[in-house]
Amino acid sequence: MNHNLKLEQEEQELLKSYDRDEWQSVDKFQERLSQYQTYAIATFEATGLISVALPPEDVRVIREKAAAAGTSYQTLISNILHQYVTGNLVEKPRSA
Repeated sequence: MNHNLKLEQEEQELLKSYDRDEWQSVDKFQERLSQYQTYAIATFEATGLISVALPPEDVRVIREKAAAAGTSYQTLISNILHQYVTGNLVEKPRSA
């Protein structure tokens, strides 16, 4: 097989493994493929709808910040919450 592509280390290892015939077909491939496609679709389509009451001033500021970022305020709120739950947004310690 021609391996003239620039590959990451992990990709190189996978390709070498493939070249050594270390890969096997799975049983019931089409059935399993369909199952995993269903999982993927459900994962990407699943969104939870919530209702949150915010003070009017907070909503105003959020809308302004969203407009400045070129997005909707709902998307901004969703992104902030996602960053928080994934650990990418942490509370800054307040100075005394």
